[in-house]
Amino acid sequence: MTEQIERIRLMESHLDTASAAIRELTTALDHFEAAQKAIAELDDYYGSDLWKQDYDADREGRLPDGLKRGVLSEDGIWNMLCDNRKLHERMKSMPRHSEAPAR
Repeated sequence: MTEQIERIRLMESHLDTASAAIRELTTALDHFEAAQKAIAELDDYYGSDLWKQDYDADREGRLPDGLKRGVLSEDGIWNMLCDNRKLHERMKSMPRHSEAPAR
């Protein structure tokens, strides 16, 4: 009986852990999916003539001091695009547990 109770407790703990992870990942994937339009726009902007004009304006000191300008760094958008690609690849290659058994 003790072994059975411990097994049930362990499986309950697994269920709690897995359920929480799935809820958290679902929320994160919702945000990630929603961000893809913005990521596509950043991809189009990076290296474009507009980006180059903005980059030059920054280098020439023509932009206001308080303006956030991470998009004009050489690596900011590039690194984010690489991270985005790696996440897509990771999700595609993530091993799956076998399908749920038929009931």
